[in-house]
Amino acid sequence: MAHQSALIAEDIEAYLHQHQHKSLLRFITCGSVDDGKSTLIGRLLYDSKMIFEDQLAALESDSKKVGTQGGAIDFALLVDGLAAEREQGITIDVAYRFFSTETRKFIVADTPGHEQYTRNMVTGASTADAAVILIDARRGVLTQTRRHSYLVSLLGIRKIVLAVNKMDLVDWDQATFDAIVAEYRTFAGWIGLSDFTAIPMSALNGENITEKSNAAPWYDGPPLMTWLETVQVEDGLQAKPFRMPVQWVNRPNLDFRGFSGQIAAGVIKPGDRVKVLPSSRESRVARIVTLPGDLDQAVAGQSVTITLADEIDISRGDVLVAADAPAAVANQFETTIVWMDDEPMLPGRPYLMKIGAQTVTASITEPKHRVNVNTLEHLAAKRLELNEIGVCNISLDRAIPFEAYEESRDLGGFILIDRLSNRTVGAGMIHFALRRADNIHWQATDIDKAARAAQKNQKGRVVWFTGLSGAGKSTIANLVEKRLHALGRHTYLLDGDNVRHGLNKDLGFTEEDRVENIRRVAEVAKLMTDAGLIVLTAFISPFRAERRMAREMLEAGEFVEVYVETPLEIAEQRDVKGLYKKARAGQLKNFTGVDSPYEPPEQAEIVVDTTGMTAVEAAETIVAWLERG
Repeated sequence: MAHQSALIAEDIEAYLHQHQHKSLLRFITCGSVDDGKSTLIGRLLYDSKMIFEDQLAALESDSKKVGTQGGAIDFALLVDGLAAEREQGITIDVAYRFFSTETRKFIVADTPGHEQYTRNMVTGASTADAAVILIDARRGVLTQTRRHSYLVSLLGIRKIVLAVNKMDLVDWDQATFDAIVAEYRTFAGWIGLSDFTAIPMSALNGENITEKSNAAPWYDGPPLMTWLETVQVEDGLQAKPFRMPVQWVNRPNLDFRGFSGQIAAGVIKPGDRVKVLPSSRESRVARIVTLPGDLDQAVAGQSVTITLADEIDISRGDVLVAADAPAAVANQFETTIVWMDDEPMLPGRPYLMKIGAQTVTASITEPKHRVNVNTLEHLAAKRLELNEIGVCNISLDRAIPFEAYEESRDLGGFILIDRLSNRTVGAGMIHFALRRADNIHWQATDIDKAARAAQKNQKGRVVWFTGLSGAGKSTIANLVEKRLHALGRHTYLLDGDNVRHGLNKDLGFTEEDRVENIRRVAEVAKLMTDAGLIVLTAFISPFRAERRMAREMLEAGEFVEVYVETPLEIAEQRDVKGLYKKARAGQLKNFTGVDSPYEPPEQAEIVVDTTGMTAVEAAETIVAWLERG
């Protein structure tokens, strides 16, 4: 690697000391596809002499084989490492690169420009201090330029370079540059990016990258490298109240119990009073422990272990805060969500929400609106599709400590995870807690579930029948209820068709409505179980996520899943209600088994095969299982 500093050869220890104390800037390059992001980063690495000789040789060879510059060095290949990226000439995944100059260290994230990879751009931007938004001078401001700029604004990045690239292809025309900057300034004002630096450049030729270009005498601003080296990122974290999410309870032996994590904000010293959220228990800091030794003070950005003067129950995910300036605690919020999955966001479906070091169950309401990134217009929406951005209320299964995202990325930013596949499906930012959470309290009653069940001499539970239409769920459930009634059991049957005459008469058969249908039924079944009843539900309930949601509403052993197993061809032959015929004729949309999927149970308590037993035999099998349990 070429020498950056004479100190490397003259005094390596002095160089390392100097390098260690340089400031670090994290930034991203973003914008529309083929605007030159990878080429720009490759040029920065090349000009900052961060390329080993063997890398340079490989780059020259690859440029001749798969480059796009006619055999000349293709700097984009330094970053685009995936085979698919080189074949297509695009960036797909986020590529992180480190480089440094005499004055600063940098970590740059090259984010993809294609709309389908917007989720990858969000990942790269989530830790950035600054953003370089590229625009092809020939094409101007595009939809993806606006989308990335809006996401940059949402993610709280306020140090922006508008890099108008490929100016050499428009003969460094000032009027073209000025028109692009004027159009972007109007849009940036709408989204709160009022302060940005516009730089005309040619990343391929290295003009206005590390030194000012003579090709644009009309431009009197800095080259890009000068801006990167001098931009001040004022985070002010140390001036904020103390916050530290607990990532690990450190208990190496019986004599030591500490709480480890990275300080998100503020300053902490031994003797300071702290509060543990969400429990609100208080204590004093006894020690601040690190591997080199105890500290007299720790500040934002440091990873430490804190011991307390009192024994308090603290777990991973709790947050230590300043006792005199605590964070808020709530379980319902207004949020902005960027949807990052091919499968749409379905209101009412439970997802896992990871915020800081804790993971909770979250349910999203129907979006208040989604955002048109071109006009910033608020559009009505019942779901969010891939790469769409919407404002949604979100409800959690328990209260968590939080701050608005604009105040704290650590306590206000979250991701959403699919509970079955563990895919990250969305990223979000908390705006504020909903007031309704403060106005609703759980009213204690003197007669509890156990007392109601004892009065009926039975155990309340939910027997959840699931299967295709025509499988025989309603018929078997009705026979089961008749048999239980004859045995003196107290029951109630919730049938899929019957509840749509009243409780769920406002719902259709879209995926969103199916999710809400099951959510409501599960809530009713939970109340009936609390009353000590044996509740039978006969619903297709095609999605595992909603059946799992219903199961988790109840205590262990109270949910009994009955899979009425019938092959699609047999169920369609029966077609008692003529629904399959209508669906095949296109008269009935979103019909399970035809144009909407059915996800069979993976571990049902009871499975009855209606191709091998009668409805009466199936009912007797189920009743026998229930009586044994």
